[in-house]
Amino acid sequence: MEHSHNIIDVKDKVVIITGSASGIGLNIAKKFLDHGAKVVLSDLNAGSLHQKVKELKSPNVMSIKADVTEEEEIEDLILKTKKHFGRVDIFINNAGIQHVAPIEDFSTETFDKMIAVMLRATFLTTKHVFPIMKEQQWGRIINIASINGLVGFAGKVAYNAAKHGIIGITKVAALECATEGITVNAICPGYIATPLVLNQFDDLAKSRNVSVDKVLNEVLYPLIPQKTLIDIEDISSLVLFTSSSCAKHITGTNLVIDAGYTAQ
Repeated sequence: MEHSHNIIDVKDKVVIITGSASGIGLNIAKKFLDHGAKVVLSDLNAGSLHQKVKELKSPNVMSIKADVTEEEEIEDLILKTKKHFGRVDIFINNAGIQHVAPIEDFSTETFDKMIAVMLRATFLTTKHVFPIMKEQQWGRIINIASINGLVGFAGKVAYNAAKHGIIGITKVAALECATEGITVNAICPGYIATPLVLNQFDDLAKSRNVSVDKVLNEVLYPLIPQKTLIDIEDISSLVLFTSSSCAKHITGTNLVIDAGYTAQ
């Protein structure tokens, strides 16, 4: 039982996180670095990636620019990581984009792009990381889905379709690697206190000429039983737990962290 003192055993595990130059992805990266993992930041924005690696000041972090809509770049990301660190233990599909419009006004081009960035990319990364993880007989794939992968939300047709699809891929992938020491899970966050979300409240508050608190209390909190936004740290902690050996029997599931939103 000598391992019981450190149940979050991700030291020296090699983690790739897409969309990790900012927001949730970057926070997850910091959490893994704090626990001794080796982290590969990946994003479209090379300049921002380079800056973040410099700021993190850790020998355990590197960055690889990749466009998740390009299969060759995904392959390249995975192979470069394996070449540098010798293995790939944990893959976190976090890259995402948002656009809100009614279906009849939703540009088909935008729909296709969002499906490519979130849904198709999750298929491609799984396809290319599976052989490595199966050879290792150990792996974790964690897909950042959303409560919009479980319930509908008017105006978010592409986001909803992608996130529902990610949950589908998660289940199939989990079944296909169930005896190989690999788990595949989807994390479904509710409304998180990120700059992106908080800026939306600022805009809403300005347009309605009310305080930000009022926007929260009148627009959002009626939908959220706990009357609070999700702390980004809690998302990272859940990802970390799901990567640990404590979670070895958790697979093919949606881990919902939404302050009660989907319970109603």
